[in-house]
Amino acid sequence: MIRGRRVRIVATLGPASSEQHQIQALHEAGVDVFRINMSHADHAHMRTLVGRIRAVETELGHPITILADLQGPKLRIGTLQDGSVDLENGASITLDSDKTPGDASRVYLPHPEILRSLRVGHRLLIDDGKLSLKITDVREGAVTAEVVQGGALSNRKGVSCPDTLLPVGALTAKDMSDLEAVLAADVDWVALSFIQRPEDLAEARKIARGRAALMSKIEKPQAIERLDEIIELSDALMVARGDLGVEMPIEQVPGLQKRITRAARRAGKPVVVATQMLESMISAPVPTRAEVSDVATAVFEGADAVMLSAESATGAFSIESVAMMDKVAKEVEKDENYHSILRAQRFEPEETGADALAAAARQIGETLNVAATVCFTISGTTALRMARERPFSPVLVMSPSEKTARRLGVVWGLHTVVCENKDDLGEMIADAGAAIASQGLGKSGDRLVVVAGLPLNTPGLTNFLQLAFVR
Repeated sequence: MIRGRRVRIVATLGPASSEQHQIQALHEAGVDVFRINMSHADHAHMRTLVGRIRAVETELGHPITILADLQGPKLRIGTLQDGSVDLENGASITLDSDKTPGDASRVYLPHPEILRSLRVGHRLLIDDGKLSLKITDVREGAVTAEVVQGGALSNRKGVSCPDTLLPVGALTAKDMSDLEAVLAADVDWVALSFIQRPEDLAEARKIARGRAALMSKIEKPQAIERLDEIIELSDALMVARGDLGVEMPIEQVPGLQKRITRAARRAGKPVVVATQMLESMISAPVPTRAEVSDVATAVFEGADAVMLSAESATGAFSIESVAMMDKVAKEVEKDENYHSILRAQRFEPEETGADALAAAARQIGETLNVAATVCFTISGTTALRMARERPFSPVLVMSPSEKTARRLGVVWGLHTVVCENKDDLGEMIADAGAAIASQGLGKSGDRLVVVAGLPLNTPGLTNFLQLAFVR
């Protein structure tokens, strides 16, 4: 499906968008990637959603990408005697391992490993940062903290520890079970929450064994400190601005978004910008001007994808929010500044044959104003290197692998077609010309640039570039 834009749209499924007709309507409105949030979906419901997405894929005849988002190690306090208490600024409160319902002076923290890791001076942020505590004393099985920013504290609110390296991996027991389930359901991407260190990816990769690509969600300061190492071991990145804005000063988030986006682009890894992009459209038919500017900024920055969360999952205007994001992206990509910004942000090719050929293909395409650049790929490597160049001409990816075609749905600028597996390069180029004509990207006689690996059907090999014509 030719979208008329290069940036991809990710939408979260939920109560407002789980039926098959709703999924099809969202896809036709502009969704390229469907996100299943495993914080809210059990295995049976997840399998139902995957089945409905695949049914839409079959109905429409082109690959659709599925992203399963794991919950990660979510920390929460215990319960309170009256369900809620008010904490006053300057007051003292103890967090301990006693399961007894708490009050204004103490509360249960059911995470002994966290109690052991906290140190005097560390902060605890509760309920998405609405309440802030500072540790003043640490002892066996308990810590005491001063209330820096008070307010209402109620049962089971989430806890963040921005100053503490948590002694837990990114995969909880629930995540391990969920990961096995989503892999068995044949999802394309798995997002890992609360990544702190590159080692957090090792366990997931060992389990996945290539059955799905891994997307690291950057939402903790510890991940920022080791960003380059995490990028190297990830297949893609997500700028998870919600938790990132809780764990770090909120005024730093825009700069971090740019830093993460550019670092991922430099490495040739897809990057998704997420959280509260059109938040007001949960309950309103139009977004705020600031939200439109927020989406536009991510597109101008060259992000591979922008994401809707509650807007599409529970909002009253899920279709409208997708259509709005689609319109904003298309308008930005028509702006005269868009190409100049992308051109200024280009990186030198890495010292590999694939990068050198991709850079040459992009330059040839712009010099000759070709109808499209065509990539033949099995693993997707050639297409990813081509997308890293952010070429101005359309990129048509032809792959005999449906799995590869689905995975590439999150990548900037790629129009992917599942084709027959052929050994003859001439036949493949003829098929590419036919696909370009049928997709409306060009007509007979138009030039195209072909990038591939010879011999054909050799995964991970990019060594061939040719100028050809649509016939």
